[in-house]
Amino acid sequence: MNIWLVHHDRALRMALRRLIAAPLTTLLSLLAIGVALALPAGGQMLLSNVQRLMGSTSATPQISVFMAADAGRGAATELGARLKKHPAVKQQRFLPREDTLQRMKANAGLREVIDVLPDNPFPDAFIVTAIDDQPATLDLLVEEFRQWPKVAHVQLDSAWARRLEALLRLGRNAVILLGGLLATGLIAITFNIIRMQVLTHRAEIEVSQLLGATNGFIRRPFLYFGALLGFAGGATAWLLIAAAAWWLRTPLDDLLHLYEFTFSLQSLGLADSAVLLGIATGLGWLGALLSLGQHLRHS
Repeated sequence: MNIWLVHHDRALRMALRRLIAAPLTTLLSLLAIGVALALPAGGQMLLSNVQRLMGSTSATPQISVFMAADAGRGAATELGARLKKHPAVKQQRFLPREDTLQRMKANAGLREVIDVLPDNPFPDAFIVTAIDDQPATLDLLVEEFRQWPKVAHVQLDSAWARRLEALLRLGRNAVILLGGLLATGLIAITFNIIRMQVLTHRAEIEVSQLLGATNGFIRRPFLYFGALLGFAGGATAWLLIAAAAWWLRTPLDDLLHLYEFTFSLQSLGLADSAVLLGIATGLGWLGALLSLGQHLRHS
């Protein structure tokens, strides 16, 4: 076990020395890998922020439950208690018909029309927010509420919810597609870098083979080199995304403030950052493995 640790420690130190030995080449490689990874990771960051923005605004899909015109306040109280106890309802807000009438009268274009009416034409209503805002769940709730007594009409902004879900699904698929394409490019970058390392250290590899070194012993420093290169490239991508988020945060805040939204653009979260670094390290290791495998098969 100690020998195994010594071998891996030696291979890791050798990989670090090789990275440091060519600082310009390493820097350019890290920039190439960082930019390639920053594109899909930045897309994921934007999707996460859009989901946070939608969750923090009043644009969350809501169900409007309108009571019958002949329903009394007692029926409204009973309906409100039923909504409050419903397991799928997150919150409900009661809109008395008197308040609706006053709001409509505040509109100069409607005041004269409403004043000539003998009675208040507006019903009592409830604005309901569901726990699960998936369109299918909201449709089921609408059908259920329509069957309740003293309910005249139920309205749902389901089209908005479906559009938002479709846009987010399209965005996620686009990020996955872009990530797959750029991951292939990252493997190719690492493959070529390791290939150049192998050519540079060809004499060292040949001497090791003559001395009886196994393929695993020869491969180990290069695998660490690829993994370290991928990890450093992932860290570079994280820094690029964080810098972009910081640069855009103030103008985006100013824009959203004009629409009365309070929101602050956030960079990648802890989980997304760990995934980014893990994928980058794995892709770097895979590129090195493929490059070494090709060389050792032909040597």
